[in-house]
Amino acid sequence: MDGEEQPADVAISPDPPADLPVLLITLLKGVIYRDDDERLWGMLLNLQTRVRDYVTVLGLDLVLDEAEGYAFLKSRTESADNEATPKLPRLVARRPLSFPVSLLLALLRKKLAEFDASGSDTRLILTRDDIVELVRVFLPDSSNETA
Repeated sequence: MDGEEQPADVAISPDPPADLPVLLITLLKGVIYRDDDERLWGMLLNLQTRVRDYVTVLGLDLVLDEAEGYAFLKSRTESADNEATPKLPRLVARRPLSFPVSLLLALLRKKLAEFDASGSDTRLILTRDDIVELVRVFLPDSSNETA
């Protein structure tokens, strides 16, 4: 038995590719768009398994939509099944939005859904005046309005 090799208990993985840190840092900073950087997008497609493995340790998931050409990281949803694992702190603090901001987002989302349903053009463009009119209906009249 002295001359036999012992099986390795721990699998030794090769060094991560040099592109992996660039991808991870870019994803931690925000969204990666295919149209913004084709080279970075190609690296992400090639290394997406490694990226998923690395961000899993942080309690994050990689959301990658190849058809639309974007990728981002999101926090994992808490599962009630697994009470044994400690709850991780949030990477980015949540802050409640004010009513006007929430209203604006809901109205813009509705406008975008209507636009997508019509299928007439590829881009929805609203002027500032259009947005003001969308919101004005729902907000109380005020003497201190800026337009």
